[in-house]
Amino acid sequence: MKKQTDRLRAEKLRGKGPKEIFGENAQKHDISVNDFSKDAFETLINRFPTLEFRFRDSIPKREINEKLNSVDSRLGVTIFVAKASIKPDGGIIEVKDKDGKWRIVLVCEAKHQGKDIEHISKGVLVGKNNNQELMVAGNAIERSHKNINEIRNIMIDEKHFPYVLFLQGSNFLTEPIAVKRPDGTEVVLKHDIGSLNRIDRLTSANYSLPINQNSCENIFISIDGQSVMLQAVSIYTKPTEWTIEEMLPIMMDVSLTSLRIIGAT
Repeated sequence: MKKQTDRLRAEKLRGKGPKEIFGENAQKHDISVNDFSKDAFETLINRFPTLEFRFRDSIPKREINEKLNSVDSRLGVTIFVAKASIKPDGGIIEVKDKDGKWRIVLVCEAKHQGKDIEHISKGVLVGKNNNQELMVAGNAIERSHKNINEIRNIMIDEKHFPYVLFLQGSNFLTEPIAVKRPDGTEVVLKHDIGSLNRIDRLTSANYSLPINQNSCENIFISIDGQSVMLQAVSIYTKPTEWTIEEMLPIMMDVSLTSLRIIGAT
């Protein structure tokens, strides 16, 4: 394992591939969203002193299966790794409802992929021979779908889905952006080219609803006269680093939507 880690680190330093998601910036982003989620947790405790909240870093797979099975005996019957769990970057915030049951209020994850903006602004060339201006985007962000699906499983009977995905980096652009080199010349990064943009691989988790909006409240559609419930991820994105001043209001907005739907307030 150590040799593999050393190899990946060496490849990153040589610029041999899109390893940004494993880099220091990605790790820092993950730490930040966890810290910011705990700020949201403390804010909820202070704002609603009569409610009981808890913060968890992970949810066991067995607990998810038990929830599925309680809804329908055909579900939640398969598990191979007894100690398996999911661990979203920002943890899980829950509230105890009027019946004494813990209900999920907020789940946050953050993904930083694409350092083209940083590289161009510093005049750094990338690629195998250090002669490229842009790095072809990677696919590591697709791991997000596992956690999203598992939270959907444990919230199968809920009318809200407070899953927030914060995206950051040049692989998640929603419009063109001009970046200046150290010599003052500009490079335009386009948002609609497949070699750079990876956001479409995540909009599948929110049924291609608009980006940068609170989609916590479930959508009901009619198919052949039957109502079908859709649980959509709230996706927020920006090319540069998220700050607490930007993240916290979004987290609180989604949390308040959850509390309203749960009827806890």
